[in-house]
Amino acid sequence: MSVVADLLAVCRAKGLTIATAESCTGGMVAAALTDLPGSSDMFLWGAVTYSNAAKQSMLAVQEETLAAYGAVSESVARQMAQGARDRSGADLAVSVTGIAGPGGSEFKPEGRVCFGLATENGTKTETVDFGPLGRDEVRSVARDYALSLLLGSVAP
Repeated sequence: MSVVADLLAVCRAKGLTIATAESCTGGMVAAALTDLPGSSDMFLWGAVTYSNAAKQSMLAVQEETLAAYGAVSESVARQMAQGARDRSGADLAVSVTGIAGPGGSEFKPEGRVCFGLATENGTKTETVDFGPLGRDEVRSVARDYALSLLLGSVAP
């Protein structure tokens, strides 16, 4: 069974709902969550906030946080996940922001992705350096990682 099918089954059994806030994945997490029939039982909405202005207006990411840490940071991932959960009313929200490539910098290399997971127990963040796998592959592994975070937060 796929991660999404497992997630749907657990969320359905527990009555949990999900929202997403995505930047570098461009809606791939939301698309994966809605691929299965019946996903409307768990998925409320997804926000693709590619620009900083969108992160601010749609998810309440603070301008000061963006200025201090940049869009690819755990601080922004935290605020994205919290904003998605708060604004959607979902039980869980996952966020993804990163450098899919090509490019990057010494301090924020290609393949670095920051994740946030907001639940009733608070928000946790983490950064994963997937490496310079190429744009398509970074986006795919980031999508899969976000789905795994969601499943890990609800599965026994």
